[in-house]
Amino acid sequence: MIYNGIRAGFFLARPNRFIAEVEIDGQVEICHVKNTGRCRELLIPGAAVYAERAVNPGRSTKYDLISVRKGRRLVNMDSQAPNRVWMEHLRSGRYLKDIERIRPETKYGDSRFDFYVETRQTRKRKKRKIFMEVKGVTLENDGVALFPDAPTVRGVKHLNELIRSLQEGYEAHVVFVIQMKDVRYFTPSVANHPAFCEALAAAKAAGVRITAMDCDVTENSLTIADRVPVKLPRM
Repeated sequence: MIYNGIRAGFFLARPNRFIAEVEIDGQVEICHVKNTGRCRELLIPGAAVYAERAVNPGRSTKYDLISVRKGRRLVNMDSQAPNRVWMEHLRSGRYLKDIERIRPETKYGDSRFDFYVETRQTRKRKKRKIFMEVKGVTLENDGVALFPDAPTVRGVKHLNELIRSLQEGYEAHVVFVIQMKDVRYFTPSVANHPAFCEALAAAKAAGVRITAMDCDVTENSLTIADRVPVKLPRM
């Protein structure tokens, strides 16, 4: 996916979770933060950031904060990006072959999954009906990608619903889109939410497919890149 009108700047402060003060071309601009997570390890005063100029001139904020440099690593922190790049990746056929239908935001039970996917029936394979949940990952520590960065009751609920869908004949996948490159592996964060870790382990035991993918990140683009090993902690 491509961003337009990107400008470089320096992060100054985050008065609340929706906005940030960023210095761009020597002026302080108020930017919309497209990630309501804590992001404390990313948004450090003086950090180099990149913001996209808003298309709507009537907006109260002229820019959206898109990415931030953490050391030598560029991290995309746009929480809307993982679903968009995953849709592009699905359409490329690199994750699944013979896809004939992709339906975003599909209701199932008391949840709404990010994607419902169907594949064609072939002489070698039966038709597949798959629910997918996508989680964006921006937290990294010593080369390890972690999720979540804060407790997520919604995330636990989605995992439980994916397990339930297996019992009704669907396939179930959870995909962690790591919004950066050069990580060693992915693991759920026990420190931030033990219940999510337990639910993810239960999902794997039940047959939910767990995948982690890193991304090529530039100042104005984000692209799904390579699979990353998944390590589940012993609880």
